[in-house]
Amino acid sequence: MSSAVSVAYGRPPLLGQKSLLELAQTYGVMGVLLILGVVASLSFPSFASPSNISSIITAACFLGLITIGQSLVVISGGIDLSVGSMVGLGTVAAALASPYGWFWALLAPVVAGTLVGFVNGLLIGKAKMAPFIVTLCGLLGLKGIALLLAPTSILIQNSDFSSIGNGAFLGLSNLIWLIVIAFVIAGLLLNRTSFGSNVFAVGGNEAAARMMGTDVAKIKIAVYTISGALSGLAGALLASRLSSGVSTLGTQYELKSIAAAVIGGVLLTGGVGTMLGALCGVLLIGVIQNIITQIGTLNAYYQDLVTGLFLVLAVVIQGVMSNRRSP
Repeated sequence: MSSAVSVAYGRPPLLGQKSLLELAQTYGVMGVLLILGVVASLSFPSFASPSNISSIITAACFLGLITIGQSLVVISGGIDLSVGSMVGLGTVAAALASPYGWFWALLAPVVAGTLVGFVNGLLIGKAKMAPFIVTLCGLLGLKGIALLLAPTSILIQNSDFSSIGNGAFLGLSNLIWLIVIAFVIAGLLLNRTSFGSNVFAVGGNEAAARMMGTDVAKIKIAVYTISGALSGLAGALLASRLSSGVSTLGTQYELKSIAAAVIGGVLLTGGVGTMLGALCGVLLIGVIQNIITQIGTLNAYYQDLVTGLFLVLAVVIQGVMSNRRSP
């Protein structure tokens, strides 16, 4: 009975019921990440240094925050293409608010992102508009607003605000503490609350979830609002890190966040995914970027090529898994 309910609601079966293929999809990225790390450590002595590992995780913080929101959206059966533009607008909002104090510089992008996400969720959940169309309009519209507000970069001269993204606590970057806490909270939210159960339910079988009394519109509004808020926060932290607001800083984050989530085992059709897998997907992209930087002679565009290959492999595995699940 519990297995039937799990399948109807899109929840992954219990660990003992998983096939080898499902285990490979869920934990395979962790193995790839480990192997890649070992090979890189043997090839580049500086790769495994504490400073370089810290640099990889710190750089991954921004993508990590966005991927948390994107994962929730995709697990619920949607997609959010507006996150990259929201990051760019977030850096601009932070820069414009920074003369009034670090608190407002941090708050303004989060509030803006929350409002954008809420509107996205309202149009998708209540008006039943297609997520792709709604968030694509958001991508274009937010990018235009950011460019109007800041045709050129805006220098941030608030040292208190800049110290948030560049400071450290107990020897670790503030950003590392933040991303660890964020993923722990997101994991607990997804796996230990009724909200998380409803997210899986809506993504796995929306009609069945509605029949069981789940407020589908409310769940969709919630996940898009969270996604928008986290994108705004990522923009604020990026502005703090770079001490500037630039409208184009969020370019490609929408694609990279989807790639990180899917590589980490989040099913594009919804209903399946873990925050641990999403985190591994984020770190894998960060490690790939760092290795290409270590090589030095390769063009940075190779990062996109390698990430794309991993994404194709993940989608193929998901397709095979879905076909095997079908009766």
